Amino acid sequence: MDAFTAGLLQRIRATQSDLTRARETGDDFLADVEQAELDDLRRLAEEHGVKVSLLTA
Repeated sequence: MDAFTAGLLQRIRATQSDLTRARETGDDFLADVEQAELDDLRRLAEEHGVKVSLLTA
């Protein structure tokens, strides 16, 4: 796995965790921000052929 892929997958994991935490604490604004970031990261992964299906169960 190259550095780009590893870094992207790590960012996706961190963003998913942040999104979960925002939802659990009821911070709707932060949840929206984290969801947008996650959507962007998933789009970037798709554009570069990075498989994220195991991370996004």
